[in-house]
Amino acid sequence: MARQSISFTQPNDEWLKNQVDNKEYSSKSELVNDLVRQARKQQRQIDWIGSKLDGAENSGFTNDSKEQILAKSKSLLNG
Repeated sequence: MARQSISFTQPNDEWLKNQVDNKEYSSKSELVNDLVRQARKQQRQIDWIGSKLDGAENSGFTNDSKEQILAKSKSLLNG
């Protein structure tokens, strides 16, 4: 595992210490690694949503009303 030396602001360092003191994590390193994993997961979700939005925008726009869109959706679902 790669070793890093990082500095924290006092409020962030206190929060990290509290998490370890409360036995939420066994060390600051474990906590920071968990936070990075969560951030990576969140970024993957954001990227996925962004790709879906890009696909939707590139598929074209409609001038149909929301009622027309709903009716068309229902008819497609019902066959």
